[in-house]
Amino acid sequence: MNVELSLPRDVVLPSGRTVTAEGGGDIPVLWLSDDAVSGAAELWTRLREEHAGSGLWPLLLEPLRPDDEGAFRPWATGELYPEDMSSPQAHDPAALLAAWWDKYAEEEWPGLAPGREPERHPDEVAAEFAEGFAARRPYIRLGLVAAGRGADALTAVGWSGPANYDDDTAKYSAVVRDWEQRFGARVVAVGFDTLHLSVAAPPISAEEALLVAAEHFAFCPDLVWQGSGTLSAYAERLIGAGHWEFWWD
Repeated sequence: MNVELSLPRDVVLPSGRTVTAEGGGDIPVLWLSDDAVSGAAELWTRLREEHAGSGLWPLLLEPLRPDDEGAFRPWATGELYPEDMSSPQAHDPAALLAAWWDKYAEEEWPGLAPGREPERHPDEVAAEFAEGFAARRPYIRLGLVAAGRGADALTAVGWSGPANYDDDTAKYSAVVRDWEQRFGARVVAVGFDTLHLSVAAPPISAEEALLVAAEHFAFCPDLVWQGSGTLSAYAERLIGAGHWEFWWD
């Protein structure tokens, strides 16, 4: 992955290296900065602006634990498995969410939430979220993945965060693709088993929020099971929220 040749000359990267996937032989799947990056949010935004030309999607990357800066799992250790994933295009996001809901919930699947036109450009919202995210986590590193969009970067890099529920990340990429369209979502940051999206068109009513909450529960049941306790309590937090955060136990 020749990152330097893919970027304009005025984009200066910190020192970094190419990471090959543990689960993919010698396949280079990620460029990773060697250390925490000063001005990570600004650089993330600049790199996202160049994505159309470079084909590289930037990620703010978290380690398994904040004090795990040495190993920086799974990124620096190459615990990545692109060869185990299918293709996001092979999956219907609505069918996935309905099937997951039927597996985890007792009620009837309520169907997809309606999308809305964002009042602000999704990329502007993403840059704002990246700034706040980086400020709260000074230990994050920068990653670059060859992918056509943020949702697909999760599969291309071989991330396995939701593996305890489903080990084919392409299914999760398919759903995030749909959220990119319906809610102006953008993939900004990823951890060992966490995912952080900016959202330009979040639900603005209790009714919409409950439908979105159902999608989130199907996508990541731990949000309710080990978080809010009830779907309605979780839904209240989604009204007007400019970012969505997921974690899998």
